[in-house]
Amino acid sequence: MKNIKKNEYREFCLNEKNIPIFSKDWWLDSVCGTDNWDVALVKKNKQIVGSLPYYKKKKFTFQLISMPNLTQQLGPYFVYPKNQKYNQKLSFEKQIINELISQLPRFDYFNQSLHYSIENWLPFYWLGYDSTTYYSYIIDDLTNLDNVFNNLTSSYRNKIKKAQKIVKIKKGLSVEDFYEINRMTFERQNIKIPYSLEFFKKHDNYLSKHKSREIFYAVDDTNQVHSALYLTWDSNSSYVHIVGENPDLRNSGAGILAIWEAIKFTKNELLLNNFDFEGSVIEQVERVRRGFGAKQKPYFNINICKSFLLKIILHLKIILSRQ
Repeated sequence: MKNIKKNEYREFCLNEKNIPIFSKDWWLDSVCGTDNWDVALVKKNKQIVGSLPYYKKKKFTFQLISMPNLTQQLGPYFVYPKNQKYNQKLSFEKQIINELISQLPRFDYFNQSLHYSIENWLPFYWLGYDSTTYYSYIIDDLTNLDNVFNNLTSSYRNKIKKAQKIVKIKKGLSVEDFYEINRMTFERQNIKIPYSLEFFKKHDNYLSKHKSREIFYAVDDTNQVHSALYLTWDSNSSYVHIVGENPDLRNSGAGILAIWEAIKFTKNELLLNNFDFEGSVIEQVERVRRGFGAKQKPYFNINICKSFLLKIILHLKIILSRQ
């Protein structure tokens, strides 16, 4: 049966260039599967003015709406009327969010991280949702790369100069080789990589088809890959999507150099002014973002659990994880 809303949303994504990459229809096809996501839409005068794509899955008997793999942010997208006053903007957001949420299918649990451009989560609160604040780190002015470089910590500037004597940054590493060095990063932390090579290759195919990705890698004279960075982008920003490092070669500073080359690529090749490190609450990762002079950008993780049984299970899971 044809999904009219999804077809309308696909057309909307083609025409509305400012929709973040994580909310694009083809991105959702990639990370969710074409049948596992849907969208709520609000129209005014036959034009879409609000959208809320969502990933739906079933676990045991529970119906879940949650964040798909490799996806930083989702949430609503608004097409604001021109010349709105601030109070009208807040009223508009409340109305659209209420209408979008009313269209969601029955669920036991909802969890989405909103794009950092959404500063008002009160309409969700009034509907009974909770929120946790996360942070992304963004360099939001790449106009002058000398200024960006000087804004790095002295330690990072020195690491870049050191790495330039040890490795060269190249582009075009194979998907299989990138996946292997990405897997090493998880193994170093005693964590199983949370996606398969098959999933990642499919994801890469979508990004390649839409000309929205590049792989940077640092290689030495013996052809050893020290570090790799998978960069994605949309019309507003580039994103440090995934990184990987050989744990035995981390002292070369190649990972820092790869980020710097990706920043220059964003400015000089993509002609974009924003470089988004994507969020992390891991202290060691946060330090890297901060060391590049990136600014904190808060964004909201919105959630609600409507099943009493699932609430108990989730609380037990949190308790056990702290033991």
